[in-house]
Amino acid sequence: MTQAPDKPRREAGILLHPTSLPGPYGMGDLGASARRFLDWLAQAGLGLWQVLPLNPTSNNCPYVCWSAFAGNPLLVDLVRLHEVGLLDASELVHDFKPASVVDFDAVRAFKEPRLDRAAERLLASPDHPLRKPLAAFREAEASWLEDSALFWLLSRKNGGKAWWDWEPALRDREPAALEKARAEHAKEIEREIAILFFFEHQWSELRAYAHSRGVRIVGDLPIYVDRNSVDVWAHRNLFHLDELGTPQSVSGVPPDYFSETGQLWGNPIYRWDRMAEDNFAWWRARLRRVLAHTDIARIDHFRAFAAYWEIPFGAPDARGGRWVKGPGLAFFQALERHGKMPLVAEDLGMIDEAVHELRRAAGLPGMRVLQFAFGGDADNTHLPHNHEPDNVVYPGTHDNDTTVGFWNAAPPHVRHHVQRYLRVSGQDIAWDFILVAFASTANTAIIPMQDVLSRGSEARMNNPATTRDNWRFLLHGDVFRRETAMRLRELADLYGRLAEPPGAAR
Repeated sequence: MTQAPDKPRREAGILLHPTSLPGPYGMGDLGASARRFLDWLAQAGLGLWQVLPLNPTSNNCPYVCWSAFAGNPLLVDLVRLHEVGLLDASELVHDFKPASVVDFDAVRAFKEPRLDRAAERLLASPDHPLRKPLAAFREAEASWLEDSALFWLLSRKNGGKAWWDWEPALRDREPAALEKARAEHAKEIEREIAILFFFEHQWSELRAYAHSRGVRIVGDLPIYVDRNSVDVWAHRNLFHLDELGTPQSVSGVPPDYFSETGQLWGNPIYRWDRMAEDNFAWWRARLRRVLAHTDIARIDHFRAFAAYWEIPFGAPDARGGRWVKGPGLAFFQALERHGKMPLVAEDLGMIDEAVHELRRAAGLPGMRVLQFAFGGDADNTHLPHNHEPDNVVYPGTHDNDTTVGFWNAAPPHVRHHVQRYLRVSGQDIAWDFILVAFASTANTAIIPMQDVLSRGSEARMNNPATTRDNWRFLLHGDVFRRETAMRLRELADLYGRLAEPPGAAR
C-alpha cells in the first residue's frame, strides 16, 4: 500500500555515538565495526542512527568542542589509512585490551602520531588518489578550515593555554600577527588540514554506506559553543565578551531534575542582536555543516531560543542566573528564508508554554522521554497516552541513566506507576520501554543501544550532575547479534516502523 504523501512515516532507530562502537584502538571509529553496526540496523529494519556531536574535543565531551565546523580526527579509521598506503602495517600494531570504557588519553597517545604521519605522507605524495579530494575539501570549506587548523596548532604551540591567554596580538587576531603565524607554520597548518580531511573523507564514505543500507543519520547540535574554541576566537563580535575576551555572562540551566544547584556550563552568551543583522549567517553556516554530515539535526537545549538562563561570569553555580528572552521565531523564519532544514527540537528541562508555542510555530518535532513519565499525574506529557505524532520518543537519552539503571534506582511510587500503567512486572524493563516507545503514536522512536542490551548504570553515557568519567561507554565483543536484530524487527513490523528499502522515495 502506498503511504499518503501528507502522512509522515513512522520510523525507529538507535542512539549510539561512534566512540562507543567496538574498535581495535581503544574506542570506536569509522571503520569496519561502524559498517557492521549499519548492517545490523538494516537487519533490524531500523532506518535511523542517532549520534552525538561529531566535532573535535580536547576534553572528551562531544558537547565541548574546539570547532563547531570540523569533524573529530580521533574517529578516523587507521586501518583505512593503511589500505590507502598512508600507514605501514607495523604502525597498526597495538596493545589495547577489550574494555567497557574508553581511555581517551591512551587513544590520543596512540592515534595522534599516526594521524600526523599519514597526513605528512599524503602531502608528500602529489599523485596520491586522495590529493584531489583534499584540494576540493580545502576549497569548499575555506571559510572555516584555515582558522580551525591555525587555532588548534596555536593551542598546542602555547602549551594548551586558552586563546585569551595567548600573546595579545594573536589573542586579538591582529592581521600582521595572523599572517606571520600562517607563514611560520605553513607546513604544520597543511598537516592539520589533511588530518581534518581524513575525518571528512571517511565520514562521507560511511554516510554513503548508511544510505545504501537504508539508514539515515540523526545528528546533534549543541546550542552553545565552547569559550575556548575557534568559533569564539574568530567571531568575538558575536558573543558577549569584553576587550580581553572575558565573558560578561555565561550559559547554564537553573536547578532541575539533574542537579539541585543547576548546571553551570560556562559557554559565552550569543549577541543575538548582532546575529540577526545578517539573518543569522553564522548559525546558518553551522547548521549547513551539521547537515553535510547528517540527514536530520537535533538542536540541543532548544528552549534557549525562547528564553535562556544567563549566569554572571564567575558565579560559583547556576542558581544566581536569570531568564533572558531569546531570538524566538525570527531565528527560524530566517532559516526558512534560506531553505528548509530537517531539525528536531530538544524541548526538555524547565519548559513553559512559550517554548511549546515556539516549537509549534517553527514546525519542529519535540522529544518525549519515558523515564520522565512516571510517578506523577496523568497529564505528564511524557506518558505515552499524551504523545503526539510529531514527537520523537526515547526510553532515555544520553543524559539519562540506562533504563535498567533507572529502574533499579527508582523509588517505590515510580515503580508502582510503571507496573500499573504498562501492566508489567519490570523484570525485562528495558524491553518493556522499547515496546512502549515503538507502540507510541510518536512518528519516531529512538532507543539507546545500552537499552537494547539491557545494560545497567555501568553503561551510562553521561551524568549531567558530574564532570568525571562521562562519555566513556564502550561496546566490545559480539554485540550486533541476529537474534537481537530480529527482536527489534518484529516490533518495528508490529508497530509500522520498518525502514523503507534503500533508495525509496521519501
